[in-house]
Amino acid sequence: MSKSELAQRAGVSVNTLMNWCKPFSKELQAMGLQRNQKVMPPRVVMFIAEKLCIDL
Repeated sequence: MSKSELAQRAGVSVNTLMNWCKPFSKELQAMGLQRNQKVMPPRVVMFIAEKLCIDL
């Protein structure tokens, strides 16, 4: 799933979504998320959705 798709499901912009993810940046980097990556691995999407209560 792309960052823009996940942001759309959350009802926010990509920038806002990434700001919300800042507290989890170390965990996300450990899972393989890179800063400029547009498509996120499924485990990263699930982690973000769980932490931010986003319905997939």
